Amino acid sequence: MRLFVFGYGFSAKALARRLRPQGWNIVATARTAERAAELTAEGVLPVALDDRAAIAAALAQSRAVLITAPPTEAGCPALPVLVPALAQGEAFPDWIGYLSTTGVYGDRRGGWVNENSRLAAQSLEGARRVGAERDWLEVGRGMGLTVTVFRLPGIYGPGRSTFDRLRDGRAKRIALPGHVFSRIHVEDLAAGLEASIRRPRAGGVYNLCDDAPAPNSEVVAFAAGLLGVEPPPEVAITQAELTGPAQRFYAESKRVSNARAKAELGWRPALPTYREGLKATLAAGG
Repeated sequence: MRLFVFGYGFSAKALARRLRPQGWNIVATARTAERAAELTAEGVLPVALDDRAAIAAALAQSRAVLITAPPTEAGCPALPVLVPALAQGEAFPDWIGYLSTTGVYGDRRGGWVNENSRLAAQSLEGARRVGAERDWLEVGRGMGLTVTVFRLPGIYGPGRSTFDRLRDGRAKRIALPGHVFSRIHVEDLAAGLEASIRRPRAGGVYNLCDDAPAPNSEVVAFAAGLLGVEPPPEVAITQAELTGPAQRFYAESKRVSNARAKAELGWRPALPTYREGLKATLAAGG
């Protein structure tokens, strides 16, 4: 069995770790020779992004396809590469997964959203994800492909967590009453993707997140306690000197429901809150 990845990074690596022991091989696109060498060192078979014949051949032998690359102003960069290659093949993959973001819902002032909620992206990045979701679902319907969309909140795990920001002094505790957001540990994300591969659904859309939306200030304080350090003091958002991405983060507050993924995929987050997730991250060397 083979997984083809367009954009092999943090999330794809976690899925690969789950699939390899089951006999899966991993293939991924590479833009440069240096990136191809890095993938090879990780046990991933690289395919040059500009080698359309090689991509078509790899897709023809793939059972599953994962797309993680973010969209640009021109749309999802995987579309013009993969769709012509898929059209050439005599056999289609059983599953195509597109990783999107819960940013497509915009700000809900702390209210709940589910997959049927109106899309109201407030950022340019969120709006581009709305368009990319639409394009991939339309390709699925038009070509008879089993395309599934996953809307993801903040993803964390070893090497990418609040611990890293605390250690290098970047962690901030913003005093913003009522602001909450959802998150997911990368291993739970990978488990959700694996569950979908086993139960493919054409046109499916799933939120993959934990069970406990919470304020970022609370998460930072808990992580500091695990490290045995003093948490940074809370500061007003007007005094925080936030970067552009951080400003966009605090402009949106919502609670994301994962009920559909639980009901349809039989998936449950093994780390249902940030508490279990951060403890697991620290235990894994993060």
